[in-house]
Amino acid sequence: QVQLVESGGGSVQAGGSLRLSCAISRRSPTNYVVGWFRRPPGEERELVATIKSGDNTYYADSVKGRFIISRDNAKNMVNLQMNSLKPEDTAVYYCAADSNTLYSSEFWKNHVMNYWGKGTSVTVSS
Repeated sequence: QVQLVESGGGSVQAGGSLRLSCAISRRSPTNYVVGWFRRPPGEERELVATIKSGDNTYYADSVKGRFIISRDNAKNMVNLQMNSLKPEDTAVYYCAADSNTLYSSEFWKNHVMNYWGKGTSVTVSS
């Protein structure tokens, strides 16, 4: 079983930065698609960003230009650098992965990846 563990969540003032990390079990193939999702309070889960082999990345319009997703294959980790944070970014953030890389990143807007972490909370205050 593929296991994922998120870290780096916390509280930050608007305009600040936060870096989330997703540690993936060494049994995870490096060609998995890995995504960050978030669930704002009282709202549905939404896709934030994905990264595939070859560092092909996708970002939701709401975070484009502010967030950067990257992978460190040697450490088997995927990071989400979040800059210029807004109160609207407040949510529980989840790391997820799937072995199906045949679809475009937008496929994961309304489909569920196979492996999920437990989430890490991010609170942005104004």
